[in-house]
Amino acid sequence: MDSVVPSSLSLVSVLSLLACSIQVLAAILLTHRYGGRSSVKDRWILLWLYYDVIVHLTLEGPFVYMSMVGTVQTSEGPLAELWREYGKADSRWLVSDPAIVSIEILTVVLDSLLAVLLIHAVLRDKYYRHFLQITLSVCELYGGWMTFCPDWLIGSPHLNTSNGLYLWVYLVFFNGVWVLVPVLLLVQSWFSLRSLHVLRTDHDINIAKKMM
Repeated sequence: MDSVVPSSLSLVSVLSLLACSIQVLAAILLTHRYGGRSSVKDRWILLWLYYDVIVHLTLEGPFVYMSMVGTVQTSEGPLAELWREYGKADSRWLVSDPAIVSIEILTVVLDSLLAVLLIHAVLRDKYYRHFLQITLSVCELYGGWMTFCPDWLIGSPHLNTSNGLYLWVYLVFFNGVWVLVPVLLLVQSWFSLRSLHVLRTDHDINIAKKMM
């Protein structure tokens, strides 16, 4: 008996998901190569940061270029095919929507730079690590909010939620990751800064006692 393949799971769908898996693998390899001396927690953070930079530069960067010189719909090449596949879930990505392109320009330029600087800060244990971590996380969350909230307010006319692949994988999973991880990074920064404050307070109290 022949297996039945859902019509939505086309060859382009499979290749697009494979491309995303390769990006994750590249991030794992970079983390293994450069983050070996970091703590387990920081290695997970580095894995995310490497993946974040890779996605911004290799996927969203080309999207911005295609949108500035034309549209994804009229562009050629493997990356155009990938974005056309995602455009089945959110049609705004096909037509150079000004709001989407504006957000992606900021994401590609600012978020990529912040992520690279944060990788350096984590690896070198720099004092400004959590300032960058908080800033990047807020930028990622703001980008997600401004991507979807305006469309939600008018009834989400550009989103295709009738297909399980488009809804749960393309829209919920791939966008949800950029909500969940920044929130977790904000929580981690909160506890790290609180611990530093407690240590400094205890240190000041001990010095005050010695001076009495």
